[in-house]
Amino acid sequence: MSLHQLELSQFIAGFWRLDSWNRSPSETLALIEHYLSLGVTSMDHADIYGEYSCEALFGKALSLNSSLREQMQIISKCGIKPAFPSTKDRYVNHYDTSYQHIITSAENSLSALNIDYLDLLLIHRPDPLMNADEVAQAFEQLYQTGKVRHFGVSNFTPAQFDLLQSRLEHPLITNQLEISPMQLSTLHDGTLDHCQQYRCPPMAWSCLGGGEIFTGTSAKAVRLRETLTQVAKAHDTDDISQIIYAWVLALPSQPKPIIGSGNLDRISAAVASKQITLDKQQWFSIWQASTGHSVP
Repeated sequence: MSLHQLELSQFIAGFWRLDSWNRSPSETLALIEHYLSLGVTSMDHADIYGEYSCEALFGKALSLNSSLREQMQIISKCGIKPAFPSTKDRYVNHYDTSYQHIITSAENSLSALNIDYLDLLLIHRPDPLMNADEVAQAFEQLYQTGKVRHFGVSNFTPAQFDLLQSRLEHPLITNQLEISPMQLSTLHDGTLDHCQQYRCPPMAWSCLGGGEIFTGTSAKAVRLRETLTQVAKAHDTDDISQIIYAWVLALPSQPKPIIGSGNLDRISAAVASKQITLDKQQWFSIWQASTGHSVP
């Protein structure tokens, strides 16, 4: 498979809270099948999710119907080493993008997920000690051995992205970024412009602002909630999350929102938001509610 050929679904299933949903393998399999039935075929993981437990929970579910593997793109991330209390040899949260850690992390993810290859592996966070040549060496090794087919990054600035890309033979295919009406920085610091320039659709995490838009008491959260409610009424829905997803989807860099819910109805509603098209004034009214001022 060429690194140019991977197509992620328009929405992506996020499993960072899978351990907290307390589901049996068969219940998790039903969740996976629900995502697939809606055309959500890309499954987002990271080695550290659930204190290293979520990938194994997903793998146990997938093993109940392993034929589903070829219908999905499985994504994982590496590079963060948390100082969990149960880990005696780690006393501070830190990053590790060394050759050996990337190789070991990818192999551990494959074992936990009970699969033979990852469709996509991302460096989870920019590492100030990252040696781009060493990362490239690890990526090439994983590619040549068939353990990882595609590579990308997460939370990288354009300069950090370009540095790593300069050492690679194949293109990085995504930059996973926080994109939300609560968090506009990537819209204005050149990051999403960079994605659009290189036709590299970003994966969008925390589109719903970690829930703050729905329950927050800050002036920004209140403004956004009021404006989103008004826009929702214009589109005959009372679900402002659908308007948020539509707002993200309107960006020309073509973000792919990650849905982090285990609720089947919420997942269905999120995917249905692709049918909503905001006009420019609706889009900018949400931008204005976030910033607290009009455009210049």
